[in-house]
Amino acid sequence: MSFGQVEGIEPGQQFESRQKLYEAGIHRTLQAGIVGRQDHGAESVVLSGGYQDDEDYGDVIIYTGDGGQDTSRKQVADQEFTGKNLALMKNHSDGIPVRVVRGSGHQSEYSPITGYRYDGVYDVESVWQEHRPHGFKVCRYRLVKHGGSFDELPEHASDDVDEAGPTVRRKTSVNRIVRNRDVADKVKAINNFRCQVCEGFVETAGGPYAEAAHIRPLGRPHDGPDVKSNILCLCPNHHKSFDMGGLFIEDDLTVRGTSLTLITQKAHPISIEHLRYHRTMWGQP
Repeated sequence: MSFGQVEGIEPGQQFESRQKLYEAGIHRTLQAGIVGRQDHGAESVVLSGGYQDDEDYGDVIIYTGDGGQDTSRKQVADQEFTGKNLALMKNHSDGIPVRVVRGSGHQSEYSPITGYRYDGVYDVESVWQEHRPHGFKVCRYRLVKHGGSFDELPEHASDDVDEAGPTVRRKTSVNRIVRNRDVADKVKAINNFRCQVCEGFVETAGGPYAEAAHIRPLGRPHDGPDVKSNILCLCPNHHKSFDMGGLFIEDDLTVRGTSLTLITQKAHPISIEHLRYHRTMWGQP
């Protein structure tokens, strides 16, 4: 597997075909949208118009997973976190960036007019599963441009595609999520840095350690608020399980599939609406 930037290839570089992308080592398959292995992670993705659920905001991409389509590219079945979808999920859990390529078939203002363009590496910031208007569940990934800026070709004005040619770029700001650390610290302090699921905590040289988990994720497309009622105080294990669709809290605050009940404090009320949203975004009732 080959992760991150490819030596000698700059973001903004264009390629006339999938074959050229393959030869350059940017996207090492001629058909699939995701290159990766579920036990290692995904090294690259292509946005080429294959999935109607993709959303492209330039520095932020809501990417749709693989599978569930018929030969006419109509969604006819649910997607699951297996195979390539599980590979891209591993990028999120292990903090592995993924290369992003946009193709001319991708209907977006950020797409090239012809061929394909390598647009650098993105971080997989969050992962979930949701029901879409076509009636089926799809795997969704929020990809955020890695680093402090987003470089793109000006207005995609040229029809020339030359994988070896120079690129002209303009720099724009990246729309990154800025979390309110004071709110998260207050939630952890109210709960005495103990996990609201298991009451556990991590002891460090600097004192007890716990993590703040947003119930309804911040940023597009979830737009969750950065407030106490949308945050849980969790140990690292339960935080990861909650973020990756392995842990759900019912309306009565019981932990699904266990005899546990979420531990709450009067000064830290939990939004039932946000708990419902979290379950729904993973396709759970």
